[in-house]
Amino acid sequence: MKIKNLTVGLLLSVFAATSLASSGLEGRSAPDFALKSSTGENLRLSEYRGEVVMVNFWATWCGPCRQEMPLLDELYQRYERVGFNLLGVNIDDDSRKAMKMIEELGVNFPVLFDSRKEVSKLYEVEAMPVTVLIDREGNVRYVHHGYKPGYEEKYLDQVRSLLRE
Repeated sequence: MKIKNLTVGLLLSVFAATSLASSGLEGRSAPDFALKSSTGENLRLSEYRGEVVMVNFWATWCGPCRQEMPLLDELYQRYERVGFNLLGVNIDDDSRKAMKMIEELGVNFPVLFDSRKEVSKLYEVEAMPVTVLIDREGNVRYVHHGYKPGYEEKYLDQVRSLLRE
């Protein structure tokens, strides 16, 4: 019993440490990157300076990602015309799986492919999904780990607040 509790405690400590490390991005300048998109063009984060940007790291094998993506797409469609952009960063090794999933879900926001995991390392992504909100100045303001129903309300409040700044 002691070994089991020790193992669980150790796992929780590791998870907490990685969560804290990732949230260390808040308040810092968002690391710039360029990745190939689902349309074939390269997109660079710094090109969105002056807009509020949500970067959502996801994978096809991630159930919560599949659940969250249509809700993120609604947010994107609702606020795109007022200076909000959403970049979905897929980390699968095979972009064809990601293309199939975004077609199935009818996602309209730009999807970028990070098959070499370079950008996800820059953003210290340890688990899926991770959602990062970046203000108009290019600073990371919020980092969310995971997804549960209802998170989209928090995203909505944060996006609205950043758009008002």
